[in-house]
Amino acid sequence: MEDLIETLGDPATLLLAGLSVGFVFGVAAYTSRFCLRAATVEVAEGHFGARLAIWLVAFLMALTLVQGAAARGGLDVSAARQLAATGSVSGAILGGLMFGAGMVLARGCASRLLVLSASGNLRAIVTGLVLTLTAQASLGGVLAPAREALATLWTVPGGADRSLLAILGLPQTTVWALAAASLVAAVLFGALRGAKPAELLGAAVVGLAVFLGWLATFAIASASFEIVAVQSVTFTGPSTDTLMALVNERSLPMGFGTGLVPGVFLGAFLAAFIKGEARIQRFGPDTPMERYLIGGTLMGFGSMLAGGCAVGAGVSGGSILSLTAWIAVLSMWVGAMTTHRLLTRKATTATV
Repeated sequence: MEDLIETLGDPATLLLAGLSVGFVFGVAAYTSRFCLRAATVEVAEGHFGARLAIWLVAFLMALTLVQGAAARGGLDVSAARQLAATGSVSGAILGGLMFGAGMVLARGCASRLLVLSASGNLRAIVTGLVLTLTAQASLGGVLAPAREALATLWTVPGGADRSLLAILGLPQTTVWALAAASLVAAVLFGALRGAKPAELLGAAVVGLAVFLGWLATFAIASASFEIVAVQSVTFTGPSTDTLMALVNERSLPMGFGTGLVPGVFLGAFLAAFIKGEARIQRFGPDTPMERYLIGGTLMGFGSMLAGGCAVGAGVSGGSILSLTAWIAVLSMWVGAMTTHRLLTRKATTATV
C-alpha cells in the first residue's frame, strides 16, 4: 500500500479504491437485485421470501467480515464518523422514517436508483437527481436549518456511547460468531424460499464490497501521512459531492466517494448489458412521476438527517455496530412498511 500511495498519491489511490469497490458492488447489486425496499414490501405483505433473504445475506456478510477482521486486529473502524463523531438519535429515527417512506414511493433506495440508472431506467435517473439536489440543500442549503434543528433534538456523543459493541459489552469474537451463524441461516433460508444461487452469491458479494471499502480506506489511512477518512460504501454524500463537483469545478476532485459512484454505475451497466436487460424505461401510467419526485425528496432530506442511506447507514454503518445506524435502518423498515400498507389500503379502497 505504501508503494501505491507513493506512486499515485493519496487522492488517486482513494479514487482507485472507490472505483474498484464500486465496480464490485455494482455488478453484485444488479445481479442479486439487492434492494431494501423489496425486502420491506415482502415483510409488509406478510411474506418472508427471497428478497428478504437477499438483503439479510448482504447485511450479515458485511457484519461477519467486518467484525471478524476487527476481532483479529486487521481492521480498526473506531475513527469512522459513524462511531467517532457525535450522532443524532432523533435524526436517525425521523430521517430513517422519511427515507423508508421515500424509497417505497420511488420504488428504490439511493443505491438501487443508481444501479437501475445504469440499465437505462430514466425514472431512476430523474429520481436520483432529485434525491441528490435535496440532499445538497439539506447539507448546506435552504433545508439545512430544518435538518440541524431536528438532528439536535436528541444527540449521543461519539465513542463508546455510539458503539453497540461497547453498550452491550459483548466480546467481538462473540459478535462475529453470532453474525457468521446468522449468515449461514440466512443463506439456507434464501435457498428454501426460492432465491437463485446466483442471487445469493451476488448478495454475499454486496456485503463483501462493503467490507472491502472499510478495509481499503483503513489500509490507506494507516499508510498515509495525511488524514484519510475511514469509510465504506454509501451513496447520498458521494453522489452529492460528485454532482456538485461536476457543476462547480473544472476538474473532478479525486477521492473514495468520487470513485465509488462511477464504479457502481459501470459495474451495474456491465451486468445489465451482459444479461441483455439494458433498455430505456420511462414514466408511465403505472409509474406516476409525482410519486417518484416526492420519494426522491423524502430520501434526500431523510438520508442527510439519518446520517446515511439504506446502504451507508443500514449496511456500512450497521456492520461496524454504530448505534445510530441500527436505529436508522430499523426506522427505514418501519417507514417503508407503513407507507406500503397505506398505499395498498388506498388502492384497495379505490377499487371497491
